[in-house]
Amino acid sequence: MFPKKVFNPWRVLIVTVLTTAIILVGFLVYLFTGQAELTDQVDFGVTFSQKFAQEMGLDWQDTYLAILNDLRVDKLRLVAYWPIIEPEPGQYSFEDLDWQIDEATRQDAQVILAIGRKVPRWPECHIPDWAKNLSEDEQQARILALLTKVVKRYRDNQTIKYWQVENEAFLKGFGQCPPLDEQFLDREISLVRQLDHSGRPIVMTASGELSSWLKPALKGDIFGTTLYRIVWIEKIGHFKYPIPAVFYYKRAKLVKWLSGVEKMIVIELQGEPWGPRAIYETAVWKQAKSMDLDKFKGIIDYARRTGFEEAYLWGAEWWYWRKEHGNNALWQEAKELWAD
Repeated sequence: MFPKKVFNPWRVLIVTVLTTAIILVGFLVYLFTGQAELTDQVDFGVTFSQKFAQEMGLDWQDTYLAILNDLRVDKLRLVAYWPIIEPEPGQYSFEDLDWQIDEATRQDAQVILAIGRKVPRWPECHIPDWAKNLSEDEQQARILALLTKVVKRYRDNQTIKYWQVENEAFLKGFGQCPPLDEQFLDREISLVRQLDHSGRPIVMTASGELSSWLKPALKGDIFGTTLYRIVWIEKIGHFKYPIPAVFYYKRAKLVKWLSGVEKMIVIELQGEPWGPRAIYETAVWKQAKSMDLDKFKGIIDYARRTGFEEAYLWGAEWWYWRKEHGNNALWQEAKELWAD
């Protein structure tokens, strides 16, 4: 008789697969069940984009002043767009951004300033025409020069609470951007830390649904997630994420424990439509498929149930555009968020 085999590779494979499946199912049950620890109040802010307001055909300064003075928003994410700040090589213009920050100061608002090449709004990476034909190495050198100018200019300004270095740096397949160079991202972060002698926290961001949170959380002091409910997916159309609010709470709790990041916020909370074309190219009835008054109320309620204490809404320019076109329902609903 032959001796019985002690080691059976098929048995080991089956046990390994079953164990992995049980762990995965348990992890998903953890993420998708239960409730968040509700906070007494969510501090809402907005992202304001001069570039997007202009694309919407709005007077961007009137739009911004309405956000500050009529909505009474006291937390803002502003954007240092490279093409606006350096319209020609070596020629810097801070007039528009200075004005935005000065107006925020007058209203005692706090500002997150997004800096770098990949910052909020399509096409994600914002590059001056004169720099588009530069090599990647040449562009990176110019970006470091840009960061140096911006940080030195505003590092003593107390209105700016945080720097945000790049936007959703680890998100792949969305926007018109070169592949991520993680070593260069580290250089950007290091440069900002070196230049800002006051040691302001650095915000790093990621998609709430489409990318890992851990890497950006490890690189920053504060982590910001996006939070979208109804999106547009090519070949599918409008799609509502089947994700409970507790998912964001538990994911944040886990990443905070693993990374040691100081704080977690919702950096981009959907408050405008998403479709196959730009909003200003989309009929109002089509916009309503992904955002209208009822959906807006729903996402505010959803955000309150995630357990996050701070959330920056995305879409204030669109609310103002709707108001200017005769429908102020969204604007009035948003106004209630800062009524106190």
